[in-house]
Amino acid sequence: MKSMRVFNWNSKQFLLILLFLQFIFYLTVAFDISIARQVIGFIYFTFFPGFILIKLLKLDDLGWIETLLFSAGISIAFLMLVGLLINEFLPLFGVSQPLLLIPLIVTFNSLILIGGVIVCLRSKDAKLLNYSLQISPTALLFACLPVLSILGTASAEVYGNNLILLLTIVLVALLFAVGVLSKRFMQPKFYPFAVIMIAVCLLYHSSFTSSNMITFGSDVPGEVFVSKIVQNNARWSSVNPYFGDHFVGRAFAMLSVTILPLTYSNLLNVDVIWVFKALYPLIFALVPLGLYKLWSKFVNERYAFVAAFFFMAYEIFYTEMLGLNKQIIGEFFIVLLLLVILNKKMKPFGKMLCFLIFGFSIVVSHYALAEIFLFLIFFVLVSLTIMKRPSRNITLAMLLCFFALMFSWYLYTSSSAVFDAFLDYGEYVRSHLGDFLNPAAREQTVLRGLGLEAPPTIWNMISRIFAYMTQLLILVGFVGVITKRVGSRFEIEYFLSSLFSVMLLAALILVPGLADTLNMTRFYHILLFFLAPLCVLGAKTIMNVVSRRKTEIMVSLLLLAVLIPYFLFQTEFVFEVTGSDSWSVPLSKYRMPVDRLYGHFGYITAYSISGAHWVSNNVAIDRTPIYADVWGRSTELRGYGVVYIGYMKVLSNTTIIPAKGIVYLNQLNVIEETVIGKLYIWNAREISSLSNLNIVYSNGGSEVYKNMP
Repeated sequence: MKSMRVFNWNSKQFLLILLFLQFIFYLTVAFDISIARQVIGFIYFTFFPGFILIKLLKLDDLGWIETLLFSAGISIAFLMLVGLLINEFLPLFGVSQPLLLIPLIVTFNSLILIGGVIVCLRSKDAKLLNYSLQISPTALLFACLPVLSILGTASAEVYGNNLILLLTIVLVALLFAVGVLSKRFMQPKFYPFAVIMIAVCLLYHSSFTSSNMITFGSDVPGEVFVSKIVQNNARWSSVNPYFGDHFVGRAFAMLSVTILPLTYSNLLNVDVIWVFKALYPLIFALVPLGLYKLWSKFVNERYAFVAAFFFMAYEIFYTEMLGLNKQIIGEFFIVLLLLVILNKKMKPFGKMLCFLIFGFSIVVSHYALAEIFLFLIFFVLVSLTIMKRPSRNITLAMLLCFFALMFSWYLYTSSSAVFDAFLDYGEYVRSHLGDFLNPAAREQTVLRGLGLEAPPTIWNMISRIFAYMTQLLILVGFVGVITKRVGSRFEIEYFLSSLFSVMLLAALILVPGLADTLNMTRFYHILLFFLAPLCVLGAKTIMNVVSRRKTEIMVSLLLLAVLIPYFLFQTEFVFEVTGSDSWSVPLSKYRMPVDRLYGHFGYITAYSISGAHWVSNNVAIDRTPIYADVWGRSTELRGYGVVYIGYMKVLSNTTIIPAKGIVYLNQLNVIEETVIGKLYIWNAREISSLSNLNIVYSNGGSEVYKNMP
């Protein structure tokens, strides 16, 4: 094992490094040096502004993990908040497009440089950073995982060969198992690095499965749509561009998918879609790292590592979440808020300021997470008051400040679309209360989780058994903590947060319509922030009851016996190797039903993108009736053509195309001859109205028809 002291900076050295990075970045921008501009720019803007503020606040008690996380969190908040200020104030001085490259780069770099100079003057010759980097064969093995993941996706995309991806999944499971069982193979200090590498590996194996946008059945086309509106105007507006459309309004109010991606796109010269595909997963990989750091305070480092793996093994982490960029950024700030709240070493001023920065950031990143966090801290604060146990970690001032930030933003931006949607969701849940005793009123995922839906195959049944086992371990762990059958170092605030999570999970199951407000899979993924450690403690509780000898190794073996198969089923590895029905796009897209691949997962080809661009460039989209099937309308036309979904109608076999109306057909419609409607699927030959139209565009995989006057 080799140790290299690569971070050993005093204040003057830090200022010199800052000046050097700014010079190099300006150079890469001036000559548009690919790769160097993206790599240097991303590291510089994602970590250095936050690190400067950490030093200005003298948060010297943070460990290297928290320093890394806080630096990234404050930097991202800096890009959003300063980007917002640039957007609002530069037009007062005649700059009509304030979010172009020059205003952004000059303002950001000037503020960063001023901050660096202040740090240098205040710190004099004091050490600002003093960390060593240790290299070991184990670390190198984990470092290979993201590389293998990228190579595997490229091989699957170009050659249709998924062997590298299959071997990568096996390697992840093998390294995790050996790392848990053998301290000689992997010492606890390497756990954080292993968590990041596994996270990036899993995220990139899905994100890079296509060079184009892939929705995973989520919100990304709408997020790209609002991002490109801001990009085309080079300015963000607090007014909903499509008044009355709550979906567009909610997304437009979120700086995480408007100002932030545009900032990265302009600074790094990367398309907004690739900001979401390549850069946001790197930020998201910091979420399990932050959770590992949080959990290691309550359980030992090995168990925190196991809990982090369980969190990442759940398929939503590397599938559906990749289509939810608002939630990716919001979850990162949730983790940071938890780290701030539960950090006893931070001074009151620094803690409150970090709470306000991260609190504001989650408010402008994801409305649902902000609402959940508000209910969470309210529940904890009320519980502590009832128990007469005052807390310095969560105070009434924090609750009131967060409430004020949240409702001020949601009421006065985007025509109150977020606030109105919150009221609509409340009314939706209320209207379903009459179906309380009707199991069919629950979301399908809820019924599946309760075992009320029959598995289609034996492999699905086995997969569900392992999923039920993880849920059973969570329940046993919760009971074990309450009854003190298992030792834990849970602080009262974290225990109450776990109690809130269990109660919310029960409410999602019992209350009809509640799970539909976000969907059960996303709720469960969020609740794992608090429930994942209970899975580990559940195994420990069982082994404490069964045997008191060599408990730790027996707990590890029990957890591996559950989590390794769980991981292999969640990644669809087992379904692919057995030839069963698989829902993994990276592993099985070559044999996946076309309606699932192109429809449910929103897989988009270059043919469809070219057709969408043609429509955008050649059609007066706000004055022309546009018809497309459900997925062509909501994915490529909205995400790539930047066509407002309200201007488009769903194509069906009974559609009559009006004069000057056009029909857009994507690759699914043209090559696969499949048209997906709201309720039915048709063969393209059944769309009889097409025979009376003229083809005005065709590229072999996408077509546009027009009804001439």
